[in-house]
Amino acid sequence: MMAAVQFICAKVGMVSGEGLGSVLRKSYSRKIVYPAIIALVVANTINAGADIGAIAAALNIFLPTPIGILILPITGLILVVQIWGSYRLIASIFKWLTLSLLAYIASAFFAHPDFSAVLRGTFIPQFRLDSKFFSVLVAILGTTISPYLFFWQSSQEVEEEIAIGRRRLWQRQGATDDELKRAAWNVNLGMFFSNLVMYFIILATGATLFRAGRRDIQSATQAAEALRPLAGHFAEMLLAAGLIGAGMLAVPILTGSSAYAFAEIARWRRGLDEKPHRAKNFYIFIAVSTLAGMLINFIGINPISALFWTAVLNGFVAPPLLLLLMLISNNPTMMGNRVNGPFVNFLGWLTTLVMFAAAIGLIVTWNN
Repeated sequence: MMAAVQFICAKVGMVSGEGLGSVLRKSYSRKIVYPAIIALVVANTINAGADIGAIAAALNIFLPTPIGILILPITGLILVVQIWGSYRLIASIFKWLTLSLLAYIASAFFAHPDFSAVLRGTFIPQFRLDSKFFSVLVAILGTTISPYLFFWQSSQEVEEEIAIGRRRLWQRQGATDDELKRAAWNVNLGMFFSNLVMYFIILATGATLFRAGRRDIQSATQAAEALRPLAGHFAEMLLAAGLIGAGMLAVPILTGSSAYAFAEIARWRRGLDEKPHRAKNFYIFIAVSTLAGMLINFIGINPISALFWTAVLNGFVAPPLLLLLMLISNNPTMMGNRVNGPFVNFLGWLTTLVMFAAAIGLIVTWNN
């Protein structure tokens, strides 16, 4: 489902030559588009704040300094790099850091789980009609099929075309079969490894923390215990490296996707490769979103809990955006002969229905 949604977003950007925000503006009235974009911005800002807090919690493992004090320089560093530095450079550096998350794959085996139970749990999932189950389900959906990725994917396809010299809209419109195949391969491979790592994170934590009765994780140090079967006393450092790397990548993408979406509907000059003086409103929006997210950390919210509940929030924001995305990607006026094929359409609508059902299930069972 993740791969299908991201491919549709990529295709919309490639065929239209514009980001998803611009396409929404042209396709629907402001009464529909603005509430959707505002919900996205709110969710992304809270999510960015939670990630900043998680980075600080990870750094706290190395530096015995209060998390609140660490948050300020972290925010400043992210803003300096995002506004004045090369985003591609910092992305490539921290992308390597996130490879530390692959340690969960080894950790899952070193924990010696009951593989018969693992197979049963993998292929015969259990469902419960209560709010605890639905909140986790919505969080998993919201943190993987996440709204900010819709806008980021389409906008980055546009950025890639601009980078090769297609600066005018008419030069970017349309996509060849080879371009779409390449996008499909990129998306499918990325989503495969994303889900592979997620699967082993769930397996490693289930085989360690859950088995030991640790079912309410409140700190990065506690979360690191899932890596102890592999890394021993170095587990905290391994998890911290992964959290810092993933967080430093996530925050610019979260605030950047918000800025792209809002700039596209407001028709501002935009782009992370634009100089700050040429795209002032775009970068001001990024700065305000980042600072607002930072401030959330000073109202007493635990960063680990914040990551979970922002995932739940994304699980509510995503379904209506998915509905609009599916309507756009099946509109011949916008997509020409590149409307969704039967298989992609099936997966796209299935994803939309599943996410709506999960969100409604959580609302219905909230008091249970």
